[in-house]
Parts: sequence; C-alpha cells; structure tokens
Amino acid sequence: MSFALGLTGSIGMGKSTTAQMFVEEGCALWDADAAVHRLYAPGGTAVEPMRASFPAAIVDGAVSRDGLKQIIAADADVLKVIEAIVHPLVAADRAEFRESTSTDISVFDIPLLFETGGDAAMDAIACVSIPADEQKRRVLKRGTMTEVQFEEIRSKQMPNEEKCARSDFVIVTDTLDHARAQVQDVVRQIRAGMANA
Repeated sequence: MSFALGLTGSIGMGKSTTAQMFVEEGCALWDADAAVHRLYAPGGTAVEPMRASFPAAIVDGAVSRDGLKQIIAADADVLKVIEAIVHPLVAADRAEFRESTSTDISVFDIPLLFETGGDAAMDAIACVSIPADEQKRRVLKRGTMTEVQFEEIRSKQMPNEEKCARSDFVIVTDTLDHARAQVQDVVRQIRAGMANA
C-alpha cells in the first residue's frame, strides 16, 4: 500500500498549488473538495440521502451548494446532519482511492484534516503555511469574499500555529520556487524512509 501523506493548511495558504507540485513529483492526489463535488453531482452517492433529508437542496438531480448554504443559514444545527451524511461517503471515497492507487506516495488534500480527525489515518502530515497578513492579502485579492467572511472561515479552522506544530512537515509557500524545493525535499525524505524500512 502506498505511503499516505495528509496535506492540510488554512484558507489562502497555497494548498491547491502545493498539491499539484506533489503530483509533478510522481505522487497520486486525492482532493477532499473534488470528492465532495463528485458526491454532489448527478448520480453521486450523496444525492439520494440528501434528497431524503433536504429535498430543497436538490436542483437538476444534484446537490446545490447554494441551496445547502441557505438551509444552514436558516438553521445552523442542520450542518451536523449534513456532515453525518457526507463525511462517511467522503471517507469511503478516500478509502477506495487509497486501495486502488499504485504510486509509492499518495497525497490526501484535506483542508480540515485535524478538525475531522482524519490525521489518524495518515502516515505523515504536511502543512502549508504563510504569515497571517499574507494569508489575508491572498484571500481578499481573489475578490470572492469579504473580510468578514474570511475571518468567519478562519475562526472555524484550527489556528495555523497549532496545525504546523502537529505536522511532520511544514511547507512555507512564500514563493513558488521555495515551495517546490520543500515539496521535493519532503518526497525525497519519504522515499528514503521507505527504502530503509
């Protein structure tokens, strides 16, 4: 079975870009957000269970994220119900990927890795990191959310310092070249460890 490397990091830290760098080094990539998109798409395994609990969230045979946001906005308690439906399906998707991949290292891109306890299933954890002011600048530059929305998301995530402290590797994403060099070093260390095991 391939080495499971959990990749995590708070919003705006450069996790998606870093994940692609691991792919360039020959690692397989499982993306939690992409898995949810698959589950919510027409024919996805989350559609019928969600229809049973939240029929208003189903649009054109798929789970509407906007519809879910409206339902959660009206009653924050339903988030736990949604998570109880979706988390086991995501875990099953991840397990299927892990069983079927043949590369020596599999990278699991999971934003809420520590928050959901997913770190327990990983062989090692890499956390992407940048200073808080740069994180904020990057997110607001996208133009997709307000400062209030950004702070709300950040308040729900484990503090960056704690994520870094709990990780085996910290990848500072201040520049692409620096991030790539660190990714290459992480891959080298894992492969060397596997060769010596």
